[in-house]
Amino acid sequence: MEKISSVSMKSAIKNFFLLGFTLLSSVTFAQNKMQSLNELINQTDPAWPLVQKWVDSAKNKVQVLEFDSAEAKNVLFNTQVSTYSTLGAVIYNSGGIMVDDGWLRILGSGSKKLNRSVSEWNKGKTIQEYGDKPAYLLVADDAAGGFFAINYGAFGEDLKNVYYLAPNSLKWEPLGLGYSEFIRFCFDSDLSAFYKGLRWSTWNQFIANLDGSKSYSFRPYLWSEEGTDIEKCKRKLVSTEELFKFNIEKQKELSAKGTTESQ
Repeated sequence: MEKISSVSMKSAIKNFFLLGFTLLSSVTFAQNKMQSLNELINQTDPAWPLVQKWVDSAKNKVQVLEFDSAEAKNVLFNTQVSTYSTLGAVIYNSGGIMVDDGWLRILGSGSKKLNRSVSEWNKGKTIQEYGDKPAYLLVADDAAGGFFAINYGAFGEDLKNVYYLAPNSLKWEPLGLGYSEFIRFCFDSDLSAFYKGLRWSTWNQFIANLDGSKSYSFRPYLWSEEGTDIEKCKRKLVSTEELFKFNIEKQKELSAKGTTESQ
């Protein structure tokens, strides 16, 4: 058997790693390949006319926020959803949607009153880079510090259903609704019943001029034993960004504590 020279061996190893890197790069590119804007804009059957009908017949107070068309295209591309879908239609045709004077904020492409777009809001939270496949996608939130997200595998097998990170439990709770059904729920359901225990008696006096990037933080925490009566809790306006990160960290702590106590 011929002895293989060290030069040949090094060359073979180098070629092997180069081949592996090339294959890995091609797989990564294939996973993150993004559809073009033309592919995402559905000209024949967009969902927005249907959403407009829902807005017009809404039982709750609904405000569709102004938007910049160039920014809407950018957000649509970064989110990688079609305007055939309700989510894509909301992004492409609105800066967001306010319900009940802004108590509930449905994210779109961003506006002065709701200075957060779907794509920008999720970057650094559910995705690292645009084009990544999220395990869940944040699509709405409320003034009480609750967050709504579409499940893409993080919460269970009911893919594309909406979950609610409730501020009084810090658990992702299934709503049993797809995104389109969630929009109808926001427009037409009894939100007072849904938010029972999360709205204080004079809440509506504080919401009309609320910045869509601010939410209320409560002390004692609503998820604590001492915070079960919201009328007795002190409230403070904080950045929605900071509140989301805080809630996620607290959720992890409580989950770890619960696991330890059950062992």
